[in-house]
Amino acid sequence: MTSNGFKLEVRSTGDGSFSLFSPEFGEAFHSSRGALTEAREKFVEPAGLERLGRGSSLQVLDVCVGTGCNTAALIEACASRGLELHWWGLELDREPLAQALASPAFRAQWQPGTLARLQELCSSQGMLWGDARLAVQPLVEEQKGQFDLLLLDAFSPSRCPQLWSVEFLGALGSLLKPEGRLLTYCSAAAVRQALRLAGLEVAAIEAPCGLQQHKQDWSGGTAASPSPLTPGPRLRSLTPMEMEHLGTNAAEPYRDPGFCLDRKTILQQRQQAQAKAMREGNVEGTSAWRRRWGLAGNHQ
Repeated sequence: MTSNGFKLEVRSTGDGSFSLFSPEFGEAFHSSRGALTEAREKFVEPAGLERLGRGSSLQVLDVCVGTGCNTAALIEACASRGLELHWWGLELDREPLAQALASPAFRAQWQPGTLARLQELCSSQGMLWGDARLAVQPLVEEQKGQFDLLLLDAFSPSRCPQLWSVEFLGALGSLLKPEGRLLTYCSAAAVRQALRLAGLEVAAIEAPCGLQQHKQDWSGGTAASPSPLTPGPRLRSLTPMEMEHLGTNAAEPYRDPGFCLDRKTILQQRQQAQAKAMREGNVEGTSAWRRRWGLAGNHQ
């Protein structure tokens, strides 16, 4: 049972790995392909750890730790490369991590040393509990420009816009070193536009089966950095289709000045801004963009 009274539901994903479903947000914690697969394909592999020499240190912030799957996958990747991991985590709810660590299915996914390290990190001073919008502020004040890697795995923008706003993404961006990377599964135009407004360069994370323009999974996520991102393992430049996406009303960003607005207000204000932009003829409708590129679904 979470702090809000909603019981999390245990799910087994496509690769057999442990996951949860949140009735409160109406979303699963991971894609149906698999929690472990997603952690590796969207967070570990695009991190470009091969750029770092053995013995190097890696300063990481995991935003929305959840079950700890992303961090556990990163722990194993760092161990195999001889990297020293310095870690911070932001999380509102203690229950997902507690359920994962108590689950034989979750524990079976990892080497014993990984579980011990995950528990150590999540019980340390680097684990910051509460509203991520508030918890990130001391980090910005004390460690601006010092992080190599940010993992952003919040619930989707329509469910949790508070953690996808221009202001929050700007705060995260300010933590990055010049060559640091922010990685997220989300490829929504509003999120990519907000990252660009924060002064970051944006690239795409490859979809699991490569670029599939006629299906929902034409992109596997987004990478952002203060410096241009060189295409490499699982990273590619935005396509013309994706660049045009940033000129549609879907690219109207979420805004939360003061880090104090609730979900409903943020969504309403964005809808109003979208309607105004369409009336004034400043942007193209997303449906027209999808038709032009032969896309199915509602990829926002």
